[in-house]
Amino acid sequence: MPCHRIGHHTIEFVHQPRIISSAAVVGPKEGRGPWKEAYDLVLEDALFGQQSYEQAEHAMFQEACERCLKKAEMPRERVQALLGGDLLNQIMAASLAARELSIPFLGLYGACSTMAESLVLGALLVDGGYAGPVVCAAGSHYCTAERQYRFPLEYGNQRTPAAQWTVTGAGACLVAEEGKALARMTCATIGRVVDMGIKDANNMGAAMAPAASDTLLHHFLDSGKKPGDYDRIITGDLGKIGSSILHELMEERGFPIPEGKYMDCGLTIFNADEDIHAGGSGCGCSASVLSACILPRLQSGEWKRVLFMATGALLSPTTSQQGESIPGVAHAVVLEGGNE
Repeated sequence: MPCHRIGHHTIEFVHQPRIISSAAVVGPKEGRGPWKEAYDLVLEDALFGQQSYEQAEHAMFQEACERCLKKAEMPRERVQALLGGDLLNQIMAASLAARELSIPFLGLYGACSTMAESLVLGALLVDGGYAGPVVCAAGSHYCTAERQYRFPLEYGNQRTPAAQWTVTGAGACLVAEEGKALARMTCATIGRVVDMGIKDANNMGAAMAPAASDTLLHHFLDSGKKPGDYDRIITGDLGKIGSSILHELMEERGFPIPEGKYMDCGLTIFNADEDIHAGGSGCGCSASVLSACILPRLQSGEWKRVLFMATGALLSPTTSQQGESIPGVAHAVVLEGGNE
């Protein structure tokens, strides 16, 4: 049997599955940000015409998937799998959307790393000839995340300086073996769960950064690549604190990230004058920026190769209240532009 692995953590995609379509739906706050013209839909309010924020999160996830398929002129009957998740308990936003879409469903939970996780698994299915085309998606909602992980908005709880603002948004990508590509997936590095003992549920950047550093280190060791070989190394949502820690850790490990080569979705999705404290977060953060910013630059040729690495704090209110620390995980996918 041929081996498609490069080292212990990294997989090489032989047929280089293609992202042939993408879509992003975001909330009003996100819609005022730098990528406002590139989103497929900006909601007028956080409820999106629904009776609850949880229902709005479901509707937003479904809308992103439907718009992604429509842009590719792909009937949903042809799609052989939907891979995705969200931040709600039991990933209910994705599950309810899958019910309506009636596509074979693989529900995923990687916290804020879910978009990269879905792309890794979707690419494996397509590259191995087990399914295709497939939809990879992720979403989150500020109001539902606050209610579930911290306090309902009505409580008026004061946010700490280290806190990040969960993005109200959803993104979806259609992955196929052939077709005009927004980007090609050439390899992926599956991350380990890393836990450095962070217990502050408001400081997710510090909890995620060690996992991001671990995944980056193994990617470079496995692939033989260096940070300078990429136009951008893009993290999902480390925010100000996590990004600073990541740079320090990579410097210590002998793979410093060159100036101008790094981008964090959580630091770019909102305008600088928005009250977001340490940056954006949530499954919908990297999923939205991937569709609105990253893929268009790969398609146009502005960027040739990027390392897209979504990062997740595997946070549970139950275990946090019992004094457990916060595990982190990060998965990385190499995206290259063009149809070559």
